[in-house]
Amino acid sequence: MADTYDILVIGAGPGGYVAAIRAAQLGFKTAVIDREHLGGICLNWGCIPTKALLRSAEIYHYMQHASDYGLSAEKVGFDTAAIVKRSRGVSTRLNGGVGMLLKKNKVDVIWGEATIESAAKGNQPGTVTVKETTRAPAPKGALAAGSYSAKHIIVATGARPRAIPGIEPDKKQIWTYYEAMVPETMPKSLLVMGSGAIGIEFASFYRTMGAEVTVIELLPQILPVEDAEIAGLARKRFEKQGITILTGAKVTKVEKSAESVTATIETGDGKSQKLTAEKLISAVGVVGNIEGLGLDTVGVTLERGLVVTDGLGRTNVPGVYAIGDVAGPPMLAHKAEHEGVLCVETIKGLPTHAMDKAKIPGCTYCQPQIASVGLTEAKAKELGFAVKVGRFPFAGNGKAIALGEPDGLVKTIFDAKTGQLLGAHMVGAEVTELIQGYVVAMNLETTEEDLMHTVFPHPTLSEMMHESVLDAYGKVIHS
Repeated sequence: MADTYDILVIGAGPGGYVAAIRAAQLGFKTAVIDREHLGGICLNWGCIPTKALLRSAEIYHYMQHASDYGLSAEKVGFDTAAIVKRSRGVSTRLNGGVGMLLKKNKVDVIWGEATIESAAKGNQPGTVTVKETTRAPAPKGALAAGSYSAKHIIVATGARPRAIPGIEPDKKQIWTYYEAMVPETMPKSLLVMGSGAIGIEFASFYRTMGAEVTVIELLPQILPVEDAEIAGLARKRFEKQGITILTGAKVTKVEKSAESVTATIETGDGKSQKLTAEKLISAVGVVGNIEGLGLDTVGVTLERGLVVTDGLGRTNVPGVYAIGDVAGPPMLAHKAEHEGVLCVETIKGLPTHAMDKAKIPGCTYCQPQIASVGLTEAKAKELGFAVKVGRFPFAGNGKAIALGEPDGLVKTIFDAKTGQLLGAHMVGAEVTELIQGYVVAMNLETTEEDLMHTVFPHPTLSEMMHESVLDAYGKVIHS
């Protein structure tokens, strides 16, 4: 006889554990199933530990430039093992925190590999078989493998690094983000294949720590989802730091030796070159974790390796839902968390509406940081908007100059007819913390007039957000 729940969540990543907690808050008897780690990739091998690494790199950078601030720091160095240990410690601490939150909310944890055997029909709940796993030991108090049932089954299994045929990661010379986060020694040279957020963050980290870094991007622009102007400014900063960037270029072949990797790179003009480095990081995207879940057995519609949903987590099969990376882009932890809440509240019958993906912010924590929300200038024009564009440089902001961070830009895009804020894009210090101001404004359907009459504190970096809006309408003060 299967243990019965109201809601079973498969996957304890950001989307899964948040969905489980919200379900418990709404009175559902809830369990979450995982096979490896509470908190998922984001907390254990993605968002959080990479930020810990980047923070170490940032401090190291400032120590090397102490004289710029009237300070002195001699014999500045680093301990690779200690940097990695700190990063892993941060993840371990937060992993334990997720376990405590689940326990506090009376969410059961089931440890193992889940397969959906059947979906709910009428009064008959769906069934999930959980097999034992050897990936990781079960956390204290977790329930054992077995048969479980629930009226509602939420798939939140996330995604994994995409492997390119012939350039498969081997954990030695060719890394994914897993290996890149735990180097035994700091490589002297590195090739990074892909210039999305993951690729650029690792390129920034390893360059700051002294490695010779080359980034190879298939498209003509690095950071392809960002506004072209912002990406162009970021590229100049990266190149000034010594990062070599090849765009419109493709890795066609990789040869490995005991101590290095040599990549054959073809460019759009038909030319090719060979580059050799100690390591190659493959950061060419991710693929959904759909294998072995029984989705095909119960008839869930899949498209390009991802689960198709209606925007509220519902699949085509009643009683089966999907959220987070496995349900498609943008593949961001905060999108997964919000989807989890929407999905569970929909199940409860609360008033909900599908998330507007155009209002989901994106952040890249390189040096300089990059953050954005909404439409790029090119996309707004493509969609037929007449636009007003405002810009304000970090060089005109007192706080930025005091911080020693005068390089950067805040850019805002408005509908010229209505004053609607269509998009905001930033590059520079702490912009990942600033972007939420524009996100709130967009969700409240704020116009340019509202933003112009908002009082921003002085001296802060946020004043640039105000000035950028003023600039769009010819009222900028400090530029």
